[in-house]
Amino acid sequence: MATVVPPPSKRQKREAAEHASRQQELEVVPEGSIRVQFVDRANNEPRGPAVSVPLSQAHVKNLGILLNSLLGVSEAHERIPYRFFHEHKRGTEDEEVALADNVDIYTSLVKPGKASTEEELVLSYSPQAVFRVRAVSRCASSVSGHGEPILAAQFSPASSSRLLTGSGDSTARVWDCETGTPLFTLQGHTSWVLCVAYSPDNTLIATGSNDKSVRIWEAKTGKALGGAMKGHTAFVRSLCWEPYHLQDPGRPRVASSSKDSTVRVWDVVSKTADIILTGHKASVSCVRWGGTGMIYTSSQDKTIKVWDAKDGRLIHTLQGHAHWVNHLALSTDFILRTGFYDHTGAVPPEADRAEGAKNRFIKAATINNKVVERLVSASDDNVIFIWDPLGETPSKPVARLLGHQKQVNHVTFSPDGLYIASASFDNSVKLWSAKDGKFILTFRGHVAPVYQCSFSPDSRLLVSGSKDTTLKCWDVRTGKIVSDLPGHLDEVYAVDWSPDGQRVGSGGKDKAVRIWRH
Repeated sequence: MATVVPPPSKRQKREAAEHASRQQELEVVPEGSIRVQFVDRANNEPRGPAVSVPLSQAHVKNLGILLNSLLGVSEAHERIPYRFFHEHKRGTEDEEVALADNVDIYTSLVKPGKASTEEELVLSYSPQAVFRVRAVSRCASSVSGHGEPILAAQFSPASSSRLLTGSGDSTARVWDCETGTPLFTLQGHTSWVLCVAYSPDNTLIATGSNDKSVRIWEAKTGKALGGAMKGHTAFVRSLCWEPYHLQDPGRPRVASSSKDSTVRVWDVVSKTADIILTGHKASVSCVRWGGTGMIYTSSQDKTIKVWDAKDGRLIHTLQGHAHWVNHLALSTDFILRTGFYDHTGAVPPEADRAEGAKNRFIKAATINNKVVERLVSASDDNVIFIWDPLGETPSKPVARLLGHQKQVNHVTFSPDGLYIASASFDNSVKLWSAKDGKFILTFRGHVAPVYQCSFSPDSRLLVSGSKDTTLKCWDVRTGKIVSDLPGHLDEVYAVDWSPDGQRVGSGGKDKAVRIWRH
């Protein structure tokens, strides 16, 4: 009897369909050319003369080579990758289109009517990360030590070899990621350690606890620097260091928010509260310290407040959410967190560090000759708002982001400031445009609430941690899973991608710290 070939599986059918679509005849690009003028997105200045480019050759990759040539870079190994943007009128409003790496000018702009071959095409450009982060794909080490669930995790701004975690066992720990062993145990708190933060110069560690206190530790040795900083009358929920370029030399400050409805700005040398920010009527869920000298706070009273960090003066109250505001993120968070450090790990001389940190901040935040520091807020009302506190109408949201079906627990900007990722209890992570809040795509794969997400330093990848015990690494451009990372035995509460891109650290209910590598 002849063997009957089984019918094709779903996977085989899908692969056959994809293969057939790739074999379809490519769209014919008409003959002709288009004049392209490149403009620096930071200062709005043109770079070189307008260049005539054949439509058949007007691919983003070729435009990058052409721009490098105009900037005097001809060697292939020295070329910098660029991202291109085109602004055009849509009705009465200006709309900006970001060109993906794999598109051409004809199909993305000319054919839809967003640009014309009869007019000069103005493309603004900004450099992408000059290094490429590889996706994490395996667990390099699983380290036990904490006696209770891990509630917070953060990598050192200097390298991926140090990971800081806070736990329900009343301790924080610093881990050596090279060897997968614990380095220091920071003991002193008498209840859960709810939040942890490295100072941007990598010399100090701050921890906030359910025991209502904030403690400061030496990052290199793990030694406590004096006693607890007391003053809050309820647990500490969030911490944020003063940006390095704003600090008085030898006098760093850290802000802490609490369930007692206040925020305290501490002088870590004298262990006293320089400023106490009172004005919220309920628990303050998150605090962020901006690079322009403003402090941003979110609360369960449904408001966000903007304060002057010098004197504690209330500048704005941002209203719009219909429920608790859970989390805040700034478009400059990554630059402020890393201070004067970059992906190479090179450390400038001490005299040049403040200037280096300031220059990095200005370069990252400048768009069209203007320093732009966007704020994004996430709430239990399932809505996300984008704000521009430095703009002409700071109290009016730039955009209202709708799409999540349940409360949004966490939001973060990509390091290049172009994207926003949001993690929700509806089991999804969504990607949005940071400029206008337009929805881009949904990362689907988790089967339980997503607690946190973190971008890779080159903004091309995203990692998320969920109640379903897994982490997932996503490709930002396609929205597809690059790697599924099972291994935790219970819910994953905290996840962070190291600033140099080498590792991802995670922790959760199973009390184990896991280090992930490519």
